[in-house]
Amino acid sequence: MVKKHSKKYLAAAEKIDHSKKYSLADAATLVKDISFTNFDSNVEVVFDLNVDTTKADQQLRGAIVLPNGSGNPKTVVVFADGEKAKDATQAGADFVGTDDLIQKVQSGWTDFDVAIATPDQMAKVGRVGRALGPKGLMPNPKEGTVTMDVTKAVSDAKGGQVTYRTDKNGNVAVPVGKVSFDSDKLAENIKSVSSTILGARPSTVKGTYVLSAHLASTMGPGVELNVSSL
Repeated sequence: MVKKHSKKYLAAAEKIDHSKKYSLADAATLVKDISFTNFDSNVEVVFDLNVDTTKADQQLRGAIVLPNGSGNPKTVVVFADGEKAKDATQAGADFVGTDDLIQKVQSGWTDFDVAIATPDQMAKVGRVGRALGPKGLMPNPKEGTVTMDVTKAVSDAKGGQVTYRTDKNGNVAVPVGKVSFDSDKLAENIKSVSSTILGARPSTVKGTYVLSAHLASTMGPGVELNVSSL
């Protein structure tokens, strides 16, 4: 079935030169100009990578703290006890606990954006893996959310940390801010993300690594980036 786009989408798409690959600065400006939602849209960069995700060593996953934040406040849960629970609370975590939080999640509560756990709590957290996993909320050491340094983990989560992960087709989509951001701040966030993705190139990948990269706002058309400008 051919997807039908709205008149606003089509009008925005007409402002893009689809034969052109835009520089980072120009793309950041353009994606702001063509956003048509009546709310402050998210901006996302999507990389199409030449990776084989059936191979474990070519699956990318991690976290990035955006230099200018994501523009999206995060509700943070920390599974910890003792001194680490105190550290998490002092760092600004919204909910901190162990068995009580596990029981709350088991009852169906997942009204939070980031879950952090100390390593000693992961056996308990594993009991609610079926609830957290599908929502992308399961603590993971690759994303810095299984750690003894809960102070840093909470600070990063509250300060604009975003996660990335390849999908089955080798695409990586990462939020980089809001259309209300200044173009230079958007560009700086995108540069930070692209540096991380480029630096995470698996050693077993041969030939071109980034096949293409696009920038888009919520519901809006994609603007193709000149990869060399990243």
